[in-house]
Amino acid sequence: MHYNFIAIEGNIGVGKTSLATKISQEYNAHLILEQFEENSFLPKFYKEPEKYAFPLEMSFMASRYQQLKDQLLSMDLFRNFTISDYFIVKSLIFARKNLPPDEFKLYTSFFNIIYQQLPKPELLVYLYVDTERLQSNIKMRGRPYEQNIQDDYLNKIQDGYLEFIKQQKDLRILILDINRLDFVNRSEDYQKITEVVIGKKYPLGVHRIIL
Repeated sequence: MHYNFIAIEGNIGVGKTSLATKISQEYNAHLILEQFEENSFLPKFYKEPEKYAFPLEMSFMASRYQQLKDQLLSMDLFRNFTISDYFIVKSLIFARKNLPPDEFKLYTSFFNIIYQQLPKPELLVYLYVDTERLQSNIKMRGRPYEQNIQDDYLNKIQDGYLEFIKQQKDLRILILDINRLDFVNRSEDYQKITEVVIGKKYPLGVHRIIL
């Protein structure tokens, strides 16, 4: 195994949890899944984003930090590596797009403190699909509070991730365009992803692959 810690990232509905779970099961990895359904601010945010954006982003940052701190800093001798369906940088990316400048400045001061305390992923995998496919996935999984998410919001989040990726110098990032794949229902598509995620060692920097 080339990596001790892999983080899967991407937009809402791209399939982060499904991919991380499948890989963990096949390769005996320690799985970390974001506990987003426990956040009571999320349904409120989708109804009144301006009112609930700051408490939502602060609560997400706190819960993500605590979960990653607890699980990444403890060794699991019976697992080959750790894989997560998120990394803490998503907190900053969503906050940048959801908060006004003054609140984002305050938020960033807290984020910078906790970011330095967490291990960084040895491979950060960003799953990319277009907005139409994201909307299809969101409708299919049927979470009530997500059903009114607009294309503009998904585009805004996608842009935020790509802006972040362009600025990184000390991370190993793999961008996978999976628009043509259905890795949940087609084993051959899933195999294509694992071949490039698990089977290769990448140098630091950004690597883009269309599958």
